[in-house]
Amino acid sequence: MPHTPLIATLVAGLGLAFILGTLANRLRLSPLVGYLLAGVLIGPFTPGFVADQALARQLAELGVILLMFGIGLHFSLHDLLSVRTIALPGAFGQMALVTSLGLIVTQVIGWPIGAGLVFGLALSVASTVVVLRALQEKRQLETDGGRIAVGWLVVEDVAMILALVLLPAFAGVLGGSANRAEPQNSEMLTFFEPHTISGALGLTLAKLAAFFALMAIVGRRVIPAILHYVAYTGSRELFRLAVLAIALGVAFGAAELFGVSFALGAFFAGMILAESQLSQRAAQETLPLRDAFAVLFFVSVGMLFNPMILVEQPLLVAATFLIIVIGNATAASAIAVMFGYSLPIAVTLGLSLAQIGEFSFILAGLGVELKLLPETGRDLVLAGAILSILINPLLFAGLDRLMPRLSRGPVRTEEEGRIDITPKLTITSLTNHAILVGYGRVGRLVAETLRNAGQPYLIVEERQVVADQLRAGGVDVISGNAAQPGLLESANVNSAKWLISAIPNPFESGNFIEYARATNPKLEIIARAHSDAEVEYLKKLGANLIVMGEKEIARSISEHILSKINAPDTTIPSDSESRLTSE
Repeated sequence: MPHTPLIATLVAGLGLAFILGTLANRLRLSPLVGYLLAGVLIGPFTPGFVADQALARQLAELGVILLMFGIGLHFSLHDLLSVRTIALPGAFGQMALVTSLGLIVTQVIGWPIGAGLVFGLALSVASTVVVLRALQEKRQLETDGGRIAVGWLVVEDVAMILALVLLPAFAGVLGGSANRAEPQNSEMLTFFEPHTISGALGLTLAKLAAFFALMAIVGRRVIPAILHYVAYTGSRELFRLAVLAIALGVAFGAAELFGVSFALGAFFAGMILAESQLSQRAAQETLPLRDAFAVLFFVSVGMLFNPMILVEQPLLVAATFLIIVIGNATAASAIAVMFGYSLPIAVTLGLSLAQIGEFSFILAGLGVELKLLPETGRDLVLAGAILSILINPLLFAGLDRLMPRLSRGPVRTEEEGRIDITPKLTITSLTNHAILVGYGRVGRLVAETLRNAGQPYLIVEERQVVADQLRAGGVDVISGNAAQPGLLESANVNSAKWLISAIPNPFESGNFIEYARATNPKLEIIARAHSDAEVEYLKKLGANLIVMGEKEIARSISEHILSKINAPDTTIPSDSESRLTSE
């Protein structure tokens, strides 16, 4: 039976991405480099097998939707509003500065002003997928810089939605064609076709407002209610299906009915669900599919790249690359510093935005269709996107080495209701205390035991909503990821008695366990694990006691059975074979 384009695209894309991603990792490069090169190899500009580009882009959209939904699950409306004072003016300021740089370059080579504006604007919008993947890999998504970056991206997405709607209306004025061959997005619901710029702008703003209102009023009740109902059925399969249906359904409905991007629609769906107690479980259920389809996004980007542009227009490619990387990074960092944020936060934000992606491709394609942008401009945008995505992991690696040397600015406090950015976390006054990382189902029980025993403790929690609730209850809390630089110092790990990792991911725990052990050799470290391999991994990093959930359950059941059958001579498996593994 002949293969279908869908299966061929999946097999070729994922297979090559795995091989080249593994090779990149072996060479100590980001796997993203391998994913992009896999796309180039199966693209139409290289010999050999050519995958279906249209199918690859659609599969990549699934990755964008699931990724943004997952980010929304860890982001609250409060987090979004808390960064509005920097995200709104910052995003628009950065886009204006970089667009101006693109316009200057195009004026030098003799392009019309309309082409320069489209070209410059395409270079000013960061790729949502790349930013979020980079922040996740560095575990900086829940930090102040991570929250600002997410808010910044949301503003850029809204700005690009407006630009895509208004560009056809301005095309004639800018020297292009106002007539399009066919609509970019067929909408299921169209109230009227605006024929003026004000009409197009008004309709777009009305749709955005309607979507936000619907999600805030109806979505906050309906979405959590559906998941709670499915959770009570006890079927994991139905729960996973419900999560996927909600993520994909809201994203599709937002795009078709309200003209909102898939990414923005999925993000708001996740953010609404973040207020539910089931948000953690929903994130875990979507993780495998999210990662797989996110890989296809980078493969699809690689397929668009024509390597010949590097030979035909090397100077223009270099100029485009410098505008994307240096221009965006410098503009964003400078704006953040002007607003009083510390240099580490500003540089992290700048590097996060030093690349372009999905919206840039859409805008460049629309510019060519409207005869505003020459096809060379679209090729330059694609080349700049590929090169900037390739260099982005290397920039973050350099930031890791540079971060300790960056001077820390003064503490910036703000009015109630706005974010409190503290470049240098205040060290807690607690001593001989327990540091509890994670306040989920396990962490909550451990915290209750510590409280009842009168043992001083401090909680490290990533979820801002949970951290705020604990802080309001009088609990010592530090918001953030325990692996982020400076956080364990602020928890006074040098004077702590215990470090207890209650988070379910032992490999994430290993990052801060190793640091804690090197900082305080006398510290007793307790962690969770689910397999013998994880136990060995944590023991090598310095954990004193590792609790294996499955063996804990087996031991409890065995103790109960033995107590009922009154068999004192029967031995229960020792700690080395059951629930606890220690040094």
